[in-house]
Amino acid sequence: QVEIGPNGFLDTKPTSLQFCRDVGLGERLIQASDAAATNRYLFLGDRLRLLPNSFGAFLGTDLISWRGKLSLLLERFRKLRRAGCDESIDAFTRRRAGKEAAQVFADALVTGIYAGDPALLSLPACFPRLAELERDYGSVLKGLSKIAQLRRAEAAAKGQTYERPSKMWSVRDGLRGLSESLASALKHAPYYGVAVRGIQANGASGLPRWSVVGEGNERWSADAVVLTCPAHQQSGILADLDAELSQRIGQIPYNRIAVVAFGFRKQDVPMPLDGFGFIAPQRLRRDLLGVQWCSSIYPGRAPDGAVLLRALCGGWHRAEMVGWDDARLVESLRAELRLAMQITAAPIYQKIIRWDRAIPQYQLGHLDRVAWIERRLERHPGLFLGGNAYRGVALNDCTEQGAVLAERVATLVTSPRHKQGTPS
Repeated sequence: QVEIGPNGFLDTKPTSLQFCRDVGLGERLIQASDAAATNRYLFLGDRLRLLPNSFGAFLGTDLISWRGKLSLLLERFRKLRRAGCDESIDAFTRRRAGKEAAQVFADALVTGIYAGDPALLSLPACFPRLAELERDYGSVLKGLSKIAQLRRAEAAAKGQTYERPSKMWSVRDGLRGLSESLASALKHAPYYGVAVRGIQANGASGLPRWSVVGEGNERWSADAVVLTCPAHQQSGILADLDAELSQRIGQIPYNRIAVVAFGFRKQDVPMPLDGFGFIAPQRLRRDLLGVQWCSSIYPGRAPDGAVLLRALCGGWHRAEMVGWDDARLVESLRAELRLAMQITAAPIYQKIIRWDRAIPQYQLGHLDRVAWIERRLERHPGLFLGGNAYRGVALNDCTEQGAVLAERVATLVTSPRHKQGTPS
């Protein structure tokens, strides 16, 4: 069972779990294994090396030198940066924690989430929580420590044991269950499944605000329009309505990623798959971004006696790989698996998925662009934009934004002025 998109979601925000329950998937939720939650590896120096998962492991790791460790620990005492201008993830990490932490840990984090370049991506846009911790507590480490103390105290007051958050979840039959369950609830709605080519504003008073233009001769009226498709599709839909808004949205860059799933006989994989998988930091420019050990993360992903691996390649700096033919792509990834995991046997299963526009890249200036887009939307009451192009690329971010958008749409269509047929 191969996921062609996200592999799961964290419970750091409640909206995704609640969404699953709202669409009837509560009993089909599954949790990632303890090993997957604890053990993650880096592919450095042509071998896999465990990322430290505790303070003791951090002190003992050889991923960075003692000087690098000391620089990271001294983050608590570094001066605040002047607010007001954007900063890349790489620059932030170098300033707060040092060069080695930036090259190893920040690069790995960015590769694993964005498959992008930490020197180009905006920290406040990609990781707003880190910017908030520095602003509110004067230090990321100090802020994390304070928050953990508060949570322990809250748990103790309730007579509970404090447990670290961030458990990973999926659905027994795969994350397609989310979209399919939601679609099942909507399939009897008019125009369900019709592609949208554009929207037009209705100028006459007393009419619904919008006219939606679908494929063929389909056309219908709407009080509100919500677009949550990728930025380039939003740009195309809005081109005739507002050319400048369309252009700004279309400027949000995306990377290209190929996902190649491999099935192997368990006996042909020499090493124990005791974790989530591994990441090859993008600065190395390898033929591989990382590999997820899918059958070790969730149950039921491969038949008995077999394992399922999901290799990802391409990204911001190796986009050309997505255009390689199947044979070249598979052979390059098998060579990496031989080196990293000593797998020499041929796979018994493989599947290739290519994403020409995979993950939006929140590069420097992204929040300014989003602020401009939001101001421009004031000219178009009843038009709402969401999805992962603006304020978070993860599934959790999308479900959280979806809840906010739903409330805003409900507020609009239930307002007294709207019911009277006048602009609101």
